[in-house]
Amino acid sequence: MKTAGIILLVIGIVGTLVFGIQAIQDTETFSFLGIDIGVSSANWTPVIVSAVFLLVGIVLMSMNKKAFAN
Repeated sequence: MKTAGIILLVIGIVGTLVFGIQAIQDTETFSFLGIDIGVSSANWTPVIVSAVFLLVGIVLMSMNKKAFAN
């Protein structure tokens, strides 16, 4: 269980970083009446899924084997 937690944790960290940076770079700005306006055209679904993997990995790593013995 701990090994699966570590694997999900690593996948979650890498995915959140990669997809998060990509989503931030997909923001476009334009100027309207002297004001810069930012519009995000990014797909945030991969970032959310990676964050869920990260959280599940943390939970699996912190669980005891005694909890499964009962």
